[in-house]
Amino acid sequence: MTRSDIPNLITVLRILLVPPIVYLIYEGAFDIALLLFLGAGISDALDGFLAKHYGWSSRLGGLLDPIADKALLVSSYVVLAWAQLIPVWLVVTVILRDLIILAGAITYHFRIEALSATPSVISKLNTLSQILLVVAVIFSEGFRALPPEWLEFLVYMVLATTLLSGVDYVWTWGWRAWNKKRGSGRFP
Repeated sequence: MTRSDIPNLITVLRILLVPPIVYLIYEGAFDIALLLFLGAGISDALDGFLAKHYGWSSRLGGLLDPIADKALLVSSYVVLAWAQLIPVWLVVTVILRDLIILAGAITYHFRIEALSATPSVISKLNTLSQILLVVAVIFSEGFRALPPEWLEFLVYMVLATTLLSGVDYVWTWGWRAWNKKRGSGRFP
């Protein structure tokens, strides 16, 4: 193992935090779940900083990091919906968006060209709003109840950014695919 493997190791550790966080939320141990969730968030920032600042980026890290992020968020959303702390329809919307983007990315990669995508601004806002909702719900359950209006606002913020970012990805990458195919002469 070399120093350049440190970001990947941190990402793997973040993936390993997912089951305990889910279990703690399920069991109602929100205080510890929140600490672990925040630790996972800090580790995400740390591995990203190390990879960029020291040039320790790798193809493996590029694959593992979004997997770790999605595993943590989707698992948290599912268990929070199971505990009836967030609406099931929101979880379905978040998961469907991710599946549509994944299907589009795979299709683009294999039918158009190798895919090298970076998250859009609205997608980053969506991720931030999803994280804020999880933190707010866990904090509200484990420490001090937040006003219901705040949590409802976050639910609808997640819904709005999920839909907008989903449409943005479909539009942007659909347009790119159209232009690539048109430029290659595959379309009349």
